Amino acid sequence: MNQSESRNLTMVMDLYELTMANGYFNDGDREARVAFDVFYRKNPDRGGFAIFAGLEQIVEYVENLHFSKEDVDYLRSLNTFTEDFLNYLESFKFSGDIYAFPEGTIMYPNEPVLTVVAPLIDAQLVETAILAQVNHQSLVATKTSRIVKAAEGKAVSDFGARRAHNMDAAVYGARASYIGGAAGTATVLAGQMFGIPVSGTMAHSWVMYYKDEYTAFKHYAENYPDNTVLLVDTYDTMKSGIPNAIRVAKEVLEPMGKRLKGIRIDSGDLAYQSIKVRAMLDEAGLTDCKIIVSNSLDEHTISSLNMQKAKIDGYGVGERLITGASSDYSDETLSLLGAVYKIAAVEENGVFEPRIKISGSVEKITNPGLKKVYRVYDQNGKAKADLIAKADEDVDLTGDFRFVDPDMPWRNLKFTNCTAKPLQQKIFENGKRVYELPTLEEIRAYVKKQLTEEIWEEEQRFVNPHKHYMDMTPDYYDLKMSLLHDSRMY
Repeated sequence: MNQSESRNLTMVMDLYELTMANGYFNDGDREARVAFDVFYRKNPDRGGFAIFAGLEQIVEYVENLHFSKEDVDYLRSLNTFTEDFLNYLESFKFSGDIYAFPEGTIMYPNEPVLTVVAPLIDAQLVETAILAQVNHQSLVATKTSRIVKAAEGKAVSDFGARRAHNMDAAVYGARASYIGGAAGTATVLAGQMFGIPVSGTMAHSWVMYYKDEYTAFKHYAENYPDNTVLLVDTYDTMKSGIPNAIRVAKEVLEPMGKRLKGIRIDSGDLAYQSIKVRAMLDEAGLTDCKIIVSNSLDEHTISSLNMQKAKIDGYGVGERLITGASSDYSDETLSLLGAVYKIAAVEENGVFEPRIKISGSVEKITNPGLKKVYRVYDQNGKAKADLIAKADEDVDLTGDFRFVDPDMPWRNLKFTNCTAKPLQQKIFENGKRVYELPTLEEIRAYVKKQLTEEIWEEEQRFVNPHKHYMDMTPDYYDLKMSLLHDSRMY
């Protein structure tokens, strides 16, 4: 099941995309070709990287892009657009090219993770939908990866649907969390749509419905003897919940030849309780019973639990996973990815001429022109840097290769004994998909491979991570500097 089977999302766009498109159409610029880059400026949570996610949904959107009669009628009712433009929209189909990193690629600020090369109107109309998918799923995948790293091999499950920003955010957030390393989700529709393992047991209401806790646990065990996980903190974890869970294990499950699979704690001092609960369970012979915890968890609270030697086997993470929220609410920008969509080149007389955005803030100056991005690896297969080159440049690292660090351009730097691979792949050509989408399991495995084999551990620190080098070829650096120099003339 995908979105194209259920609904048309073409109208998920900002009004200015349509007003600009209408203006371009009326001015006769509909066939002019342009290039737009999607990139972001800062890693969320002051991290060392982000994870590119949402490409599959972008592909579905572009393949299904069309304006229905109802869409056009609505736009006509706004009394903003010319009738010729509305007639044009009735038969509109995306006809451009799209290049992108493979979904799941580790990405860094200021590099084009997706590029649209298309007629001007086509390129303008897809902006909002592309950014919506990249910003949301990449943020959640990145946040989940941090949480999974903090868990140190213990299972992390997405429990966040009810705290998501809406139902779509819950479903696609679950998909992104799986890409980022979550073991599964509690969101049933995500399991149905994407084949993500689903898990879930009971809420406090189950326990409170029955006349006492033991009866509630007993009924649950009788219904689910092969997968009994009991929520033990409704009344008192140590004095009531665990004793009743042990009693059910002994009186209900063991006579059936079954074992108590786990208990879940959703409140209180999780470190202290887990240590005490582990001792109680072990003393009762339930050494195989898992301890699962939830309640406002993120990578920092999980790291703290590990430092306190908590006896925890798995984590259910909700709000801060599904929203990508930071625990540092003093800086709201921490929990944003902030990908943007900026024009990079305009075709003039058959040649793409570079465009650059100038700003008083250095970080908002764009990287102009058609370009390629390479990931450079050392002899051990570790990602040494990313390298931006002009689209028509030959990047040959078989010998020493000179490059420019744009932060310190005066240094004489060379790659020696390195290899490089281009990161962008062609996804659409003339409006037709030419790329085979990987499965969700393949994307998830790709993320894990990069983080375990290619990306330096120093970049994966939560505090003061190493900054990944974003270098340029000398020709590309000279191009950018010449555009900046020319801009001073105005």
